[in-house]
Amino acid sequence: MPKMDNSCDFIYWLSPDMSIEILTHLDDPSDLVRVSAVSRLWHRFVIENGLCGQLCLKMLPEVSNAANVINNKIEPLKVNVNSTVEWECLRKRHRVYSFLARGLSPVVRKDCISEAISASSTDNYPEESIQNTLEPRDRIQNRASYWSSKGERDPAVPEILLYKLIAKLSVITEIHVQPFQAYFQYGFPIYSPRAIRFRVGHLQNQVEFGGDVANSAAANAFIWTYTSPEFPMVQENSLQKFELPEAALCIGGFLAVELLGRVQRQEIDGLYYICVLAYISCCWHGAVSPMSKWWVNHSRRVLRSKWLIILEIAP
Repeated sequence: MPKMDNSCDFIYWLSPDMSIEILTHLDDPSDLVRVSAVSRLWHRFVIENGLCGQLCLKMLPEVSNAANVINNKIEPLKVNVNSTVEWECLRKRHRVYSFLARGLSPVVRKDCISEAISASSTDNYPEESIQNTLEPRDRIQNRASYWSSKGERDPAVPEILLYKLIAKLSVITEIHVQPFQAYFQYGFPIYSPRAIRFRVGHLQNQVEFGGDVANSAAANAFIWTYTSPEFPMVQENSLQKFELPEAALCIGGFLAVELLGRVQRQEIDGLYYICVLAYISCCWHGAVSPMSKWWVNHSRRVLRSKWLIILEIAP
């Protein structure tokens, strides 16, 4: 390939501000990758001016905190005789933002859950299965559609529902949950939990898992990289929105919904139940399907953490 003549190189001749103004009009991360491969001058210019970071934050402003946390967790800087600490820091941030920009879609979606995996308990299976929580209606063909826990005498006993997300890389900003109102019981009681909490994470080993999250083996099979604060839940038959304090970056593709405490006793047996999640959904930015596999495969090498990005994120 012939060497590029600097007389035709606008970055060489224009002021840095003008060159940045031109390059910030790019809206595809792949274009910036191509720009940085043009020459050493262009490569250095892209990194020194944080163009990948600017593009990523323009596409997904929610990932700013995620990028900062990831930047602090990846491998220590290696400064050789031909570089400086400042340059290596810039290169590291460039890698973080380029991975995020290429791995995430800027489109906000609500269909984030691919399957309901397991519940810590179920009262009547399969009629009151966790599978019903993915259905937005509380009745299907004149039959009630909901998940119910087993009854407990102690109202403090929690429950856990485990879901698999449709992408192994996503940024979740809010989660929607609807308690179930038993319209077929006297007084139309609403079996909501006292509070709710969310966790996102991944399996410790890259194997498919199909057991019950209630047992210790299942609980130990996951590493939760983000845990939300507790949110109080209103005892109302309505879709309730829980906005996370910051956008939660989920790497690994699993969501645990913790239902904390019981408020409604069933009149017929005097036990406390949770019959919630007539519908559950998330607002998220997800990895496009081909990029999801690419991100997971490469994040282990680049981040040196086997998917273990420690987060403090959420929107």
